[in-house]
Amino acid sequence: MVIFDCNGVLVDSEPLATAIVSEEFMRAGFPLTPDVVARYFTGRRASDMFAEVEIAAGRKLPVGFAATVTGATLRRFRTELRATKHMAQALSWLRGPKCVASSSSFDRIRVSLETTDLISFFEPHLFSASEVRRGKPAPDLFLHAAAKMHVHPGDCIVVEDSIVGVAAAAAAGMTVIGFAGGSHVGSGVDKHLRTVGARTVISDMRALKGAVIELRGW
Repeated sequence: MVIFDCNGVLVDSEPLATAIVSEEFMRAGFPLTPDVVARYFTGRRASDMFAEVEIAAGRKLPVGFAATVTGATLRRFRTELRATKHMAQALSWLRGPKCVASSSSFDRIRVSLETTDLISFFEPHLFSASEVRRGKPAPDLFLHAAAKMHVHPGDCIVVEDSIVGVAAAAAAGMTVIGFAGGSHVGSGVDKHLRTVGARTVISDMRALKGAVIELRGW
């Protein structure tokens, strides 16, 4: 089975999402730039991000802040979000069971995949970190997805773009393909992904099928 992260893998969402979150933090009086949000929270659950910001700032976010961010994100995603380049072709070429395991809420996962016309490749096999006690980099979400799909963790290949996501999949005992082709990815990311557990790294989704075939043969 192949498990896909959503943000930054299936959809090219990270620059847009970090800009939206930064705007809402700024509006609430918390001076977090998009670069800061990306550096510290890429791949993390929103609830974990909000909790850490409150601890660091020594004060609470406004009541309803999470709902405000969610609403702003979904509105912008419906009009601006795009699939990762060559993603639909890569999914069409890929045989066997697949699912999505994302740090995002179910609403955001569904809107992301519906907006980019990728939902048919996965539904109903969508899993959110809101279903587990610990978010990435803990392995809980990936282990949950494998259990729900009735597949042994060791038989799963995970496609991830973030450091915390790769670390989570590796901790779950799964084989990891790092993706370094998103518009948010900087130089040297492939090395970092390998350091935390990626078996191989691709920067173009046209290489996904070959990478999966090679890893399944090991």
